[in-house]
Amino acid sequence: MSTPLLQVSDLRTYFFGFRGTRVVKAVDGVSFTLEAGETLGLVGESGCGKTTTCHAIVRALPPSGRIVGGRVELQGEDLVSKPVREMREIRGRRIATILQDPMASLDPLFSIYNQVAEPAYYHQSLRGRGLRERVGKLLTSVRIPSPETRMKEFPHQMSGGMRQRIVGAIAQSGGPQIIIADEPTTNLDVTVQLQYLELLKELQQESGVALIFVTHDLGIVAKMCDKVAVMYAGKIVEQQSVRGLFYHPQHPYTQALLDAIPKLGSKDDLYAIAGQPPDLSSLPSGCSFHPRCPEVMDRCAVEEPLERHMDDGNMVKCWRPMQEATHG
Repeated sequence: MSTPLLQVSDLRTYFFGFRGTRVVKAVDGVSFTLEAGETLGLVGESGCGKTTTCHAIVRALPPSGRIVGGRVELQGEDLVSKPVREMREIRGRRIATILQDPMASLDPLFSIYNQVAEPAYYHQSLRGRGLRERVGKLLTSVRIPSPETRMKEFPHQMSGGMRQRIVGAIAQSGGPQIIIADEPTTNLDVTVQLQYLELLKELQQESGVALIFVTHDLGIVAKMCDKVAVMYAGKIVEQQSVRGLFYHPQHPYTQALLDAIPKLGSKDDLYAIAGQPPDLSSLPSGCSFHPRCPEVMDRCAVEEPLERHMDDGNMVKCWRPMQEATHG
């Protein structure tokens, strides 16, 4: 079997309070693979560890965060052990990121040209006319009208949708193999959101780049992704193909997320998952989801479930399907 483009193995990322008085296990044993040209969706409620997982992959954690275990292998190279200088070469050139808020990525003091050109300047050594042509092509590829005019302008002169497309152009500028899109459509209205998703798909088909798509919207997952990893309390509790996730969910949390999707034409009350996500610095014993689970068993409260890998490559971390497989 060929080596995956990206392989994350038992990744653990914790945040430490003053003098270690509080430890938040934001990512606690996450594993998945990503092939070239593939799209992986990371889904789950806010605070489940999706964004921290992505920041850990590119080693862009805040000072209080540390990777305390696991490996992140990019074509067989472990990124966790690489020095900071080498990681600067990898970010933008091999792995790029699109953030939720484009204004967190765009500098208001620099022109659009300077910001789109920077990754190509440093990672592809383009200069002069070649660099300007590259910027023009990138802006055209993300459907920015009049690119020659727009590249002279500044972020505040753009609409929200245009700013997000420009961030997409910056992500492509260094010619990466992987783009991490962290809820890039959250601040866009529905019409612009659809256009942006279609644009990302087109760019992926043209360039062959792999995508990690972070979202809490399962409708976007259905449109964008090849496979899905469902996260809860810093762990992946289920991995499936998109079709398998929607038609044959294995984990009660996955089923609860699907039940919470509004049904067109339904007059029933909207379903809500009972309770609140746990405090990651004080997780419950056993399965972290057991206080909210409608199918909880005595075993769930005392034993953390093992990963159950199925013949089709899918995975679920739950005692219920394991018990059914054993006694069914």
